[in-house]
Amino acid sequence: MAKTQLGARVDADVAELAKKRAADLGLSVGDYLARLVQDDASGLRARAVDAAARFLAEHQDVFDEAEDAQQTPRGARAA
Repeated sequence: MAKTQLGARVDADVAELAKKRAADLGLSVGDYLARLVQDDASGLRARAVDAAARFLAEHQDVFDEAEDAQQTPRGARAA
């Protein structure tokens, strides 16, 4: 498939994040951005976010219990 070059201006931190994430995935920045666009256009990203939100909502009590267990009770710390 023929490729078309696009240009976009983004903040330096966004550009660095894109470069790091692409490297983590073993992709070029262009291939990483293409994947993001394809996932977005296909609705994959929205479905994934919805699934994550449902998972968190259904299991919130487990996360709350784990968080509560990690917190040190008042008076338990040494002076």
